[in-house]
Amino acid sequence: MLDREGFRPNVGIIMLNANNEVWWGKRVREHSWQFPQGGIKYGESPEQAMFRELEEETGLLPEHVKIIGRTRDWLRYEVPDHFIKREIRGHYRGQKQIWFLLRMVGRDCDVNLRASSHPEFDAWRWHDYWVPLDTVIEFKRGVYQLALQELSRFIHRPEASRKQSAARPTQRPLDKAEPNNSEAALTKEPPKD
Repeated sequence: MLDREGFRPNVGIIMLNANNEVWWGKRVREHSWQFPQGGIKYGESPEQAMFRELEEETGLLPEHVKIIGRTRDWLRYEVPDHFIKREIRGHYRGQKQIWFLLRMVGRDCDVNLRASSHPEFDAWRWHDYWVPLDTVIEFKRGVYQLALQELSRFIHRPEASRKQSAARPTQRPLDKAEPNNSEAALTKEPPKD
């Protein structure tokens, strides 16, 4: 299914853990890494396609993740001719993608790269949010950069550091040289008439 301009509708998935690290998959029998992604089938919404691709490529189900955000519009990349099958050259130009930002609420052991009969990845890891784009195939780098930039607005402090700061007192200890308000009120002289 191609649009009029020759782009195939697709979804991309950036999945975060509690430390705001991204899920990064190594392509089967290749030395390149990427985010999960895949085509939108006829009649599917982008969200439906995202959940299907997530399960096919990572084994994760909707209850293992929470949607945090998505790109406002399609992000496009063109595929170089030597990567395009001869029979569709001239018609197919590349992918147009809606990117989703997810928070993984499941456990690492819920990931199953063999959930599909045709696995996309043979290894995975958590990586800093700003992944090294030189490990991504060259023609996808621009879209990855745009998706990461646009979706970064949804990211807040990691949950782990939020829990740590919640456990800490919010007031700093009083310095002996700086009396607190109640002490200052007691030491001030009453106003003179």
